[in-house]
Amino acid sequence: MPASERMSASEIRAAIGLAGIFGLRMLGLFVILPVFALYAANLRGGDNLTLVGIALGAYGLSQAVLQIPFGRWSDRVGRKPALYTGLAIFAFGSVCAGYASSIQGVIAGRALQGAGAISAVAIAMAADLTRDEHRTKVMAIIGSTIGASFGLSLVLGPWLDRVIGVAGIFYLIGGLALLAMAVVLALPVPPAERMPAEARASVALSEVLRDPELNRLNVGIFVLHAVLMSLFLTVPFDLNAAGLAAHEHWKMYAAVMLGAAVLMLPGLHFGDRRGHSRVVFLGSIALLLASQVMLVSLSERIAGIAAGLLVFFTGFMVLEAALPAQVSRQAPAGARGTAIAVYSTVQFLGAACGGALGGYVMQHWGRISLLACNGVLILAWLAAAASMRAAGSLERRYPLPPMDDTQAALLRASLVRVTGVREARVHAHAGLAHLKVDAGAFDEREVLKLIAGES
Repeated sequence: MPASERMSASEIRAAIGLAGIFGLRMLGLFVILPVFALYAANLRGGDNLTLVGIALGAYGLSQAVLQIPFGRWSDRVGRKPALYTGLAIFAFGSVCAGYASSIQGVIAGRALQGAGAISAVAIAMAADLTRDEHRTKVMAIIGSTIGASFGLSLVLGPWLDRVIGVAGIFYLIGGLALLAMAVVLALPVPPAERMPAEARASVALSEVLRDPELNRLNVGIFVLHAVLMSLFLTVPFDLNAAGLAAHEHWKMYAAVMLGAAVLMLPGLHFGDRRGHSRVVFLGSIALLLASQVMLVSLSERIAGIAAGLLVFFTGFMVLEAALPAQVSRQAPAGARGTAIAVYSTVQFLGAACGGALGGYVMQHWGRISLLACNGVLILAWLAAAASMRAAGSLERRYPLPPMDDTQAALLRASLVRVTGVREARVHAHAGLAHLKVDAGAFDEREVLKLIAGES
């Protein structure tokens, strides 16, 4: 394999480091899922399933509100300071949730956890530190780590509940956030942080919000996380009703997540290596839909619940890796950070809505209605995704010789006429050109000549 087609050592270190940050933080968020609904019954106000659902999804609401401000702020102060601040807020919220004795106190702590809204910052940093042709690999590494963290959390949650209790789990989560801060310290400074603010925030938010391809992806991440959160309002009780004691749930979760991790790999390989990403993407959404039907019809047996969850998490893991990579590719040139911030906002809004509305539906109409609502949401996503186009473009950055704004405008006008160039943004003060190009029809020699003033 040519060196240009391999990830560099610095790209591998960045991918592993950022995956570690995501993994530690997501482990902290997910580890309470399999035990919280049962734990909440012992809190003041914990008999109200709507409030329990709000507690599960509260972090998502604050994430949704603060994701874009954090992402834009990181464009100005740098990725690392934003990561440190967000992780510190997350740790403080974890301590508050552990100390709480009422469901309302846990809701406040979970909201504080989510106020450390760094997901978009971390994904943008991954994009800053890697070349576009390796972006899918990096997002797959991060997505796989999130999936592994989720699986580990389902295994560890019931065991940790027995050893240190749910309050202790919250305190442990705070410690994991501090460990993630140490990982941030070891990461390199992204090149984007050396650019002037005007060059790093040159694309209007409205341009991103109007992009139809990005909107399809945003619909997807909303549905994916809404359904995820709502499932854990019924699955723990389903397992109890099927005869599996709460302290044994981890065994079933471990088997399901291990099986899903194995099954997701062929899908990722098929979609990435052979150019069939759209087929794999739509097929994974169909798996989510099938899982809801299975959970309705097979809920009386442990094996049936396990089968439904296996199908769900196989699709979930593939989509969790594929969606951010698609967003990174579809984003307008120079607007990756903004697009990812919007995507992350919608992701956590989905988690918040899935928890709160799922709890309401579960309390008033029962589990079958909850799963039916999930099915309708997934079906709507499948219909929206059916018309998506494949992301066949790459983003390129080129250093520029000294020039003024007039020269930059003339250069941009020439660049957009080059074969294969879809978008071009020229930042004279930063000495950098951002190009969005078609992967299979890009005349790079002509671009280099124009930049050098030879054409």
